[in-house]
Amino acid sequence: MKVLEAKFVKDFCKMCDDGYSMGWHERNGGNLSYRIKHEEAESIKDDLNGFGDWKPIGTTVPNLAGECFLVTGSGKYFANIKADPESNIGIISVDDKGENYKVLWGLKNNARPTSELPTHLMNHEVKKQSTDGKYRVIYHAHPVNLIALTFVLPLDDKTFTRELWETMTECPVIFPSGVGVVPWMVPGGRDIALATVEKMKEYDVAVWAHHGLFASGEDFDLTFGLMHTVEKASEVLVKILSMTDRRRQTITSDDFRNLAKDFNITIPEKFLK
Repeated sequence: MKVLEAKFVKDFCKMCDDGYSMGWHERNGGNLSYRIKHEEAESIKDDLNGFGDWKPIGTTVPNLAGECFLVTGSGKYFANIKADPESNIGIISVDDKGENYKVLWGLKNNARPTSELPTHLMNHEVKKQSTDGKYRVIYHAHPVNLIALTFVLPLDDKTFTRELWETMTECPVIFPSGVGVVPWMVPGGRDIALATVEKMKEYDVAVWAHHGLFASGEDFDLTFGLMHTVEKASEVLVKILSMTDRRRQTITSDDFRNLAKDFNITIPEKFLK
């Protein structure tokens, strides 16, 4: 099978286009990566070129040794992926030590994987371990309302989680573990990767202050839906804050406890105190 005929590649491209349509990917903003299943890699192996040069990842991810990933390219525009996937996305493999990668397909004209590759792979490693391999998608976008909130809310996990949960009943059901917050840091380096990893050990969502959002999930639909839910909740909260500084009613801690019971989910008590 040709790479572009594979369902996971089509789904990847659709998610990129959906994110662009939402207005989350100005210019070359945002990035997406997917840890490819063994059977998916086998189905396209004849269309992969295994003779690329090994290049340093910029970090070490030993638990991803031998894995293959579909990733967006550095400096590439989500707007162009649908029309020309092979120039804007690529498939890479990780070496047997988890220290280097090489391009197997795509990223034409010597393009490189996303500049956030260390952050993506370090978070893939954490999620692979903590979910017994179920989580395969890492998504970074620039949702407008969420970014706006990072200028007016305290940059701590409890405040962001509780404020977002109270905007829509579905929020604690969709992200019951809460939301982690990373203070502003220079993107693309090891420091922000490490800070994000610490949040992803506990949450599926990590806010990057004044920058955007990182989300992880089992598949494209769940991960996109998670990003969409957080941004919609952020939009509601922006509207609330623009109308008043005193809410007449909200969802209470006991309401959340009842919700958790009825929906059979676990909500950390630290967010309800």
